[in-house]
Amino acid sequence: MLQEGAHGKWTVSSSDESTEENSDSEKPSTSSLLDAACGRTSGPQYPCSEARKAAHKRKASPLKLSDKSFSTEIPPAGKQRISQEGLGWCLSSSDEEPEDQEKHAHKETVKEEKCDAPKEHPQNLCDDDELSENQKAEEGNETPSEAQDTWDLLNGENPFRFFLTKVRGIEQSYNSGALHIKDILSPLFGTLISSAQFNYCIDVGWLVRQYPQEFRKKPLLIVHGEKRESKAELLAQARPYENISFCQAKLDIAFGTHHTKMMLLLYEEGLRVVIHTSNLIAEDWHQKTQGIWLSPLYPRLPQGTTGSAGESETNFKSDLISYLMAYNSPTLKEWIDLIQEHDLSETRVYLLGSTPGRYQGSDKEKWGHLRLRKVLK
Repeated sequence: MLQEGAHGKWTVSSSDESTEENSDSEKPSTSSLLDAACGRTSGPQYPCSEARKAAHKRKASPLKLSDKSFSTEIPPAGKQRISQEGLGWCLSSSDEEPEDQEKHAHKETVKEEKCDAPKEHPQNLCDDDELSENQKAEEGNETPSEAQDTWDLLNGENPFRFFLTKVRGIEQSYNSGALHIKDILSPLFGTLISSAQFNYCIDVGWLVRQYPQEFRKKPLLIVHGEKRESKAELLAQARPYENISFCQAKLDIAFGTHHTKMMLLLYEEGLRVVIHTSNLIAEDWHQKTQGIWLSPLYPRLPQGTTGSAGESETNFKSDLISYLMAYNSPTLKEWIDLIQEHDLSETRVYLLGSTPGRYQGSDKEKWGHLRLRKVLK
């Protein structure tokens, strides 16, 4: 149920949701909601917040001053742009080069011509030519030198294993020591058996393309926090992929989102955990600097090992298991068991999780900023 207050609209807790929505394990939807969703041209073709959709709409239809003489009478569009500049999230046209303005004008024309026609790839952003070119570039295979650089980076001296993401359009030297999602999912990092992707904003089609061809049909679990219409859109995106299943994070309070960005990667050679800051959409991996923590390759423990075996000095293993258990999801039980079976003792970082709820006593220092305070002590 949607309610409206002084600070905008908000959604009542998931306890008011239907039985169908509260089902734990979700397979791709067979509904036709995606067909209707893909007909829109004013927003991204993946479930996300209204703010992100509005930002995409501004990007797709940039406002421009048509009078080059800069008359004192500003048209309504110009007034809106100036007010946006004060908020710090819209660039002034005076900062753009002439050729950039021409490119934007050309892109607007192409959008009007293309988006009226039937779309062959409805899940892509049909009105962003630049993004389409970037997606094509990303589809290309890495050169041997890039693969070697990635291998050297993976085995280099980096005790905390923190990396930044690659940024396109800059000199290669500035990307030294950086990783792309395709690097993380590369066979160089392991022979993938299955994976779990935790995230907030997800473009399923784009995500599948980031996996190497030989891994694209491996079991993939997507953990999300979508509800109702956006959840139906997400499930519909995955209809073509039989290997994809879903787990919905239950939020029992009205205010909150599932913001975790993590990968669990199970290999023939072991297990890897990746915690990062990027949404699973092209924009976040294209020209934004994001952060990545990449775990070592955790080997499997000898059969029959029990108890606290494979724990690190930072209690990373038990903290990760506690965090996953907080989802109260049978779907994640398989991954909890897999983590239990691996040796995470080489981990050199602490895990700080945040889960919705009200905590008393010692549980108050289990999550969030109070957990950070305890670690810093």
